[in-house]
Amino acid sequence: MNDLLLIEGLRRKDIIVFDYIFNYYYSSLCVFSLQYLKDRNAVEDLVQDFFVFLWIEASHIQINSSLKAYIFTAIKNRCLDLQKHQKVSEKYRTFILFSADKNNNSTDQYFSESELRQAIQKSLEKLSPRCREIFELSRIKGLTNKEIADQLGITKRTTELQISNSLKIIKKELAEYLPLCLIFFLLR
Repeated sequence: MNDLLLIEGLRRKDIIVFDYIFNYYYSSLCVFSLQYLKDRNAVEDLVQDFFVFLWIEASHIQINSSLKAYIFTAIKNRCLDLQKHQKVSEKYRTFILFSADKNNNSTDQYFSESELRQAIQKSLEKLSPRCREIFELSRIKGLTNKEIADQLGITKRTTELQISNSLKIIKKELAEYLPLCLIFFLLR
């Protein structure tokens, strides 16, 4: 079938064209993906997710080359993205395991979620009311420093200093609960 007809059919969300493309390419895309990912289930999920994306976004997708080139390039990019994600996850797992070994694996170092929430709440209570308000607007409500400054009628620099001071106090208070690097990421 002609690529232009297939691409136009996709844009119109023609189910017959979509079924044709799915049935024609699915198996070869799975085999192609196995070059990058060695897990058959992950490959099938990735290819199926791509076809869901293709159906949903068909009217917005710009295909400047052949349909086959577009589809295989898209799958290759998804495989590479998944590989990167898996590498980051593995590094994080290794870091956590290394940190746990380094910290003597004592059960005293593990806290329940409720204990951690209480510790966070206590550390927030140690902030001045204005400092706490600014910190909560930034980290809990997700406002930018400029938005906070405008809302509270203070300068952006004052907002930045208050947040910086808050982080110092909270990091100090929570140091025994989490490695410093995790506190940084949680409160960032």
